[in-house]
Amino acid sequence: MSPVSSPLAAPATGDGPLVDRSLFGVYVHVPFCLTRCNYCDFVTYTGMQALRRPYAAALLAEAELAAAGLGVGAPERPTVTSVFVGGGTPTLLPPADLGAVLLRLRELLGFAPDVEVTVEANPETVDRALADGLVAAGATRVSLGAQSFDDRVLAALGRPHDAGRVGLAVAALRAAGQSAPRGLDLNLDLIFGCPEEDGDSWARSLEEAVALGPEHVSAYALTIEPATKFGRLVAAGRMAEPDEDLLADRYEQACAALAAAGYCHYEVSNWARGPCGPDRFPARASRHNRTYWRRGAYLGLGAGAHEFAPGRAGSGLRRWNLRGVPDYLAAVQEGRRPTEGHEALDRRQARFEALALRLRTVDGLDDDEARALGVDPAGAAAAELRDAGVLFPGPGVRLTERGMFVHGEATSRLAA
Repeated sequence: MSPVSSPLAAPATGDGPLVDRSLFGVYVHVPFCLTRCNYCDFVTYTGMQALRRPYAAALLAEAELAAAGLGVGAPERPTVTSVFVGGGTPTLLPPADLGAVLLRLRELLGFAPDVEVTVEANPETVDRALADGLVAAGATRVSLGAQSFDDRVLAALGRPHDAGRVGLAVAALRAAGQSAPRGLDLNLDLIFGCPEEDGDSWARSLEEAVALGPEHVSAYALTIEPATKFGRLVAAGRMAEPDEDLLADRYEQACAALAAAGYCHYEVSNWARGPCGPDRFPARASRHNRTYWRRGAYLGLGAGAHEFAPGRAGSGLRRWNLRGVPDYLAAVQEGRRPTEGHEALDRRQARFEALALRLRTVDGLDDDEARALGVDPAGAAAAELRDAGVLFPGPGVRLTERGMFVHGEATSRLAA
């Protein structure tokens, strides 16, 4: 498909009620990994050591191309409120290369004074030198892929680190964060419902994660994707899919343990330090992810990266990059955005997307927002969900903690 001009240059007029123009993010994808985990369906590649430095240079070049499409220098150019460097394993790139990309983005677009800059990392790649390099590059937050603190589970998942390596990585990041101008916040990613896991194992993982004192915790149910080792095992009848009742039990364990440790459950899969409520996100919540949940605009750089611009009447345009690294490099070297495809959302699609995204978070919808999305906050569907304990009593439409686990079903019921 031929490239399209950046949708982020679209005018901001005529937005629907659930587009947050105060947020503008940049997602940077680094697809390199040491090994491919058994559950991973992301755009990732092992090896390719010879392409890592050329890839970093291509990110710089694509940033220039993207900024040109945004009309850099125009009074209405966006101010970046968050950057998320994801993967893959971004910490396989030299921190100086990451720093060069971040510096160029700051020069091209301008960062908010309190910009959040998150870098994903895997424990086996983090030592003190790497942690110092992330701070020097401008990171304010690191999301560490712990996944479990049970070595049997980590081995079953195909992770290249053991549980002890997580604590060493956290210690290195904490030491480096002492010299960071704004400190260095830490998120720990966990997965539940895994092979070799039982209730005691999951409880220990939660306990050890909390003991490390992260400002933020993400916990995701294991999902089986067809194009993965787990997907192939399930298709061959050699592995069972995670049981829904078991996943519900594990989710309840996480909710109870993290609440007891003082974390606010502010989104379906995310907890953060600090109080929160319908009108207040915790201070350590992920600003970049909130950009997604509130349908803010975001730019995507790198192989397989996606970007989104909300359009008139709450619709929007989404585009995505070529997935293959050689194809991505070739396109950028030719001086064009490496676009693979794009999709224009119509008003109906945008309304459903807005409903699904906003119901993920603790603030949910107020009555006017619900009506704007075609949901009657006093209607039969909402009343039934309240009676079932899935929604809080009105006003507004907000999922309870129990409701968060059945988020998809609740969204469909309200949208019907």
